Amino acid sequence: MSRVGRTPVTVPQGVVVNIKKNKITVTGPKGELNRRFNHDMRITQKDDSLIVERPSDSKEHRSLHGLTRSLLANMVEGVANGFDKTLEIVGVGYRVEKKGDNLEIRVGYSHPVEVLPLPGISLAVEGANRIKVNGISKETVGEMAARIRAIRPPDVYKGKGIRYAGEVVHLKPGKAGKAIT
Repeated sequence: MSRVGRTPVTVPQGVVVNIKKNKITVTGPKGELNRRFNHDMRITQKDDSLIVERPSDSKEHRSLHGLTRSLLANMVEGVANGFDKTLEIVGVGYRVEKKGDNLEIRVGYSHPVEVLPLPGISLAVEGANRIKVNGISKETVGEMAARIRAIRPPDVYKGKGIRYAGEVVHLKPGKAGKAIT
């Protein structure tokens, strides 16, 4: 049995879960999320918890069991509290500005890079070098943060670029010079 799949998902106050066959709708104070799950997984609601059950111990059902439970837990957490990721911009002259809903990032290219937020995502700027990505879908928040980081990933020699807050960049020593023979 999957340890993750067996754990019930607790539904907090103010969150409503609607189950129709394999389509789940979760509504909370932050918004609403919909998702279709595999029709083999049985999702039931008992009191203030959601329980995911699998029909057999086949490899496919075992892998879907934990996945379904994790996705459900992320939906409930998202509509209740939301998700956020913080990115840092490191480098001399590197900065970010908010232009309406969009971001204008200057990271050493000949032109500023404009970033449009995905639907359901809000972008905020803290200072000149921190970006905060907020939303109710963990998947979409991660995708938006990854797209922003991909504009200028951290350089392994100097450490300049866009990185997640708290990300450790191990710097390479660089060229040691010509060996004396």
